[in-house]
Amino acid sequence: MNEFATMSESKSMALLAMARELRSAALAGGTQRSLRGKNLALICDASDAVGAGADLFRRAASELGAKVTHLRPSLSLLSTQEEVRHTARLLGRLYEALECVGLPPELIRRIGAEAGVPVFEAISSSTHPTSRLASRLDEHSLSEDSRCAVMQAVLLTALA
Repeated sequence: MNEFATMSESKSMALLAMARELRSAALAGGTQRSLRGKNLALICDASDAVGAGADLFRRAASELGAKVTHLRPSLSLLSTQEEVRHTARLLGRLYEALECVGLPPELIRRIGAEAGVPVFEAISSSTHPTSRLASRLDEHSLSEDSRCAVMQAVLLTALA
């Protein structure tokens, strides 16, 4: 799920170009609503759902027209393969993408293998590789707007 850690330079450049376009459009007062009607899930404990990363994920998705639902995780590493399969497939039918925060990477991989939709591993976190990519977008400082634009580019790319 963390394909961003080994992202090619060409994919990085494409995401940055898209993020620049999105940021320019936002600064000009235009909003791109290309995710209108899409439902995304933010899967995390309640304490993680009120943090800056979760707020940024909600902002990035909602500015593109998507709806974000907060779900508390019901799975753990102790969950059986059948429980993970059933839950992941159900989530895949209900949501177009899943953002998982605070779940063990192995569990996220298991969910991603079964969900049939893009599953992100804490893309909203300030320590995620896309945050470093956002620093290349804004040379002067890493702004929340830059992180939001990169996250939007990732969402658009994954859900296109």
